[in-house]
Amino acid sequence: MYDTFDDQYAATIGIDFLSKTMYLEDNKTVRLQLWDTAGQERFRSLIPSYIRDSHVAVVCYDITSKKSFASLEKWVNDVRMERGDDVLVVIVGNKSDLGAKRQVTAEEAENFCRLIQGKFFIETSTKANHNVKLLFRRIALCLPEFSEATEAENRLETVEVHIENTQDNGGLCC
Repeated sequence: MYDTFDDQYAATIGIDFLSKTMYLEDNKTVRLQLWDTAGQERFRSLIPSYIRDSHVAVVCYDITSKKSFASLEKWVNDVRMERGDDVLVVIVGNKSDLGAKRQVTAEEAENFCRLIQGKFFIETSTKANHNVKLLFRRIALCLPEFSEATEAENRLETVEVHIENTQDNGGLCC
């Protein structure tokens, strides 16, 4: 969110909210509302109410943790049970800077994304600031087109994005 990484970042407890404005081509602007949910089991009961109005679910896993990857299906099923096929599901492998410790290949994640009919898969590193901006830009470009009306050309559209974080160690640093 702020082009910084904090080694002391604390794990999300419950839900965290952030807003990010993206400036796209043709003077279009999109405001993404990011609801970062904790990946710990004890917070699962909070999540359905945040999924209800979301347009996109970003489901993250740690590329150095097979266990984290294995829980993706459960999280995607939770999203689909609440929103059906009306939500775009994006699979994100985080910590790509730790490639030497990788337990999940990009090919495994791509196959999973295809299997669940996800919108796309991407690997990121919040620590190295790798593909983070690209992730949000790709999300913004996947959203329905803005109205063709002249008055709506430069309007600011607010879209909720739900981030499912299956990592227990602080997760996605925004």
